Amino acid sequence: MFVLIAGGGRTGAQLAALLLSENYKVRIVENRPEILAHLHQELPTESIYEGNPSDPDVLDAAGIRQAHAVAATTTDDATNLSLCFIARKMFGVPRTIARINNPRNAWLFNEKFHVDVALNQANVLAHLIQEEMSLGDMMTLLKIRRGRYSLVEEKVEKGAKAIGVELRNLGLPDECIIAAIIRDGQVTLPRGTTTFQEWDEVLAITTPESARQLAELLSAETHPERDEEKR
Repeated sequence: MFVLIAGGGRTGAQLAALLLSENYKVRIVENRPEILAHLHQELPTESIYEGNPSDPDVLDAAGIRQAHAVAATTTDDATNLSLCFIARKMFGVPRTIARINNPRNAWLFNEKFHVDVALNQANVLAHLIQEEMSLGDMMTLLKIRRGRYSLVEEKVEKGAKAIGVELRNLGLPDECIIAAIIRDGQVTLPRGTTTFQEWDEVLAITTPESARQLAELLSAETHPERDEEKR
């Protein structure tokens, strides 16, 4: 798969390095001398194309017509929007991803500008913080279907409501599927009659709302204490 990245700042460079490590073909387009100097230290020369990433002729020369996806990662929202529009309308790129720098501009990043995926960094961070606060020690291992579902892991804490209750009687929503239980280093495939024990590691596929319900069942009814509360 060939991904063309427009914009060689820190976000673009990190994305390029990640994709290259996964054996993707990558071409990153950048024209700022100071940024190019850093790129040449971090990425293979053949993955770097020098030129203005918002210039259609430069994009064409960089190979955009062969790209399976274009990622617009510049620090200017207007540029990222125009890049997605150009990629689809002029060059027929099947997949476009755009970085949103200013959350107030998020409403513009839609199908009208041919943006398939819009990454709002502020929104992502806010949701991650909210998720960590609401789910306690539950760990999200993998996002599925653009974040609609997640593969999560959590240990059954001492005093959890779910201990000793058969799985079929827990009242879990249909959107929460217990995929496996790791107990004493052994993986167990759960059945309706399976019960949780203290410190079981539970793997589940679930929606965000169902994950909160699962977390309530597997966690003790306590919250982390602040230092001053312990005194």
